Amino acid sequence: MDLGMDSSRSSRMPVVVVLDRVRSVYNVGSFFRTADGAGVEKIYLCGYTGTPPHRGIAKTALGAELEVPWEHRASAVELVRELAAEGYEIAAAETSDEALDLFEWTPRFPTCVVFGNEVDGVPAEILERADVCVQLPMLGVKDSLNVAVAGGAVLYELVRKRRGAR
Repeated sequence: MDLGMDSSRSSRMPVVVVLDRVRSVYNVGSFFRTADGAGVEKIYLCGYTGTPPHRGIAKTALGAELEVPWEHRASAVELVRELAAEGYEIAAAETSDEALDLFEWTPRFPTCVVFGNEVDGVPAEILERADVCVQLPMLGVKDSLNVAVAGGAVLYELVRKRRGAR
């Protein structure tokens, strides 16, 4: 069931975001705010990821949760199968030795970007089904960013690449 408000898909970037088992509702709210700014088609909230209406989501989304279409799904794995069948390139945002540097990736639109749990990341079942695994270059001591911060970097890199492809 689609619980988000209708928005014109023609003005949106052909990208959907899948948040799988994201624990922090503040991260979820941040994704809504970024997705609105980047013009994302839709956000899928999977597993125990929090959903609007929620005070914590509203605090960081600042109303964007009312603008970006969203849907809750029990299983991100099943959703990824469906989106792949619809022609979406499946990109998992995950740190691994096999991951492609985000800035070297040439996305194929429409694109689905999967972000996983803050601690456990994207599950192996999704990584196996992904067309590509992308990661941000990490130049410091830590090997990853907060999931919402990483989401912002990935989504705005997609905006940049989409603009360049036109």
